[in-house]
Amino acid sequence: MINQNSPSEQTKIAFLKAFKALKLAGLLRDSGIRKAQGIKVAQVFELLLLLAFQGKNLYRYLDSKYQETAASKNTYYRFLNTSTYNWRRFLTSLSAKVIASFSRLTRPDRIKVFILDDSVISRNRSKHVELLANLYDHADHRFIKGFTMLALGWTDGYSFVPTDFAMMSSASKKNRIQEVSESIDKRTSGYKRRSEAVKKKTDVAVQMIRNALKQGIQADYVLMDTWFTHEPMIRSILDEGLDVIGMVKQLKQRYHYKEGFYTLPELRKLLPEYTPGNQFGSIIVKTKNGIPVKLVFVRNRNNKREWLTVLSTDLSLSDEEIIRIYGNRWAIEVFFKSTKSLMKLGTEFQGRSYDMMISHTTIVFTRYILLEWLRRNENDDKTLCELFFRLCDDIQDMALSTALQSLMSLFVEQLNSVGSRKSALLKNQLQQWINSQASFIKTLFGQLSWES
Repeated sequence: MINQNSPSEQTKIAFLKAFKALKLAGLLRDSGIRKAQGIKVAQVFELLLLLAFQGKNLYRYLDSKYQETAASKNTYYRFLNTSTYNWRRFLTSLSAKVIASFSRLTRPDRIKVFILDDSVISRNRSKHVELLANLYDHADHRFIKGFTMLALGWTDGYSFVPTDFAMMSSASKKNRIQEVSESIDKRTSGYKRRSEAVKKKTDVAVQMIRNALKQGIQADYVLMDTWFTHEPMIRSILDEGLDVIGMVKQLKQRYHYKEGFYTLPELRKLLPEYTPGNQFGSIIVKTKNGIPVKLVFVRNRNNKREWLTVLSTDLSLSDEEIIRIYGNRWAIEVFFKSTKSLMKLGTEFQGRSYDMMISHTTIVFTRYILLEWLRRNENDDKTLCELFFRLCDDIQDMALSTALQSLMSLFVEQLNSVGSRKSALLKNQLQQWINSQASFIKTLFGQLSWES
């Protein structure tokens, strides 16, 4: 007999409620995700969606007491390996719908941002996976076999919603271990995703932002780390009508200030009204090709000789506001950690086809989106119901101190000491996200094992 009060059953009931409320079956159908016969495609998707919360893999689930209500194993694998399904349309449509529901709960002038970042999906034990490549993992400072998952997300400072992703191989053929399967129909969505995988990462990133805007998702800024914050990328985002706030690396680039061109260390010495006790300092300059930007210098409290530089194309923002807004970038780090540790991103299915990676990653992203939707809408003692949002002032913006704490962890990363401090802060942020979930989901996550 099934225990209706168990965390896994409560999660199933809550997810199916969200599934119906958000009309996911219609989104699947509109995205060309259909089956000609047999079990309905929505039922296949539901089972795969809930699988991670059952504490079982597909094989064990189909071998359990639930096998009578499930389809055959081949049905699920065919579903995951179909190249004609437009998973990008499904994900962007779902995220747009959820973001629209969140936006109705907050004041119109609340700052909303896109966050752009990437994370390595390791496949070190694989040899024959489509588009498998040798990649450099900047976190572990070593080469690995796998993919770089480029992700775009949206946040209003409380909820984070992933809106799009690209599973990048390598643009260099010599770094690719496998190429595209010759059997793939070039007219399919699957082939288009494969073609995207070998393009320049910055070009794909800009296209993902365009896709989100086309879906009606609104944001004020794009937050980026040092890898993306370069002049051509900044110009491309400005052309889309969005401002940029990004971390800047101390390379050899020079900025135009008054009558000369200066490096970041040279500009720091020119800070107006600079005093030794200040943690902030800023200066308005132009990039090499004339883009006006504000550079905010943040000093490491523990080592006064170390600085981080954050760039903003919105010159009207104060130093503190730039740092506070940029602190929201930490949301995508928590997202990466939770999807890998709790929702089996990159580990639940490890087939050879590129389509399986795309479909499974979309399913994992959907799990996270539904959890955020439940967290925002369920009237739990740890969540805020719609009435609360409408009657109270609004959810609190990220405190400057919290943003600074996140920023300080990056000093450790720049000194090649990634591990203890950043890991501890990230795990603390993830635990806060878990604690804000409904009680049965908190209990369920407590039962699931964490993966590093």
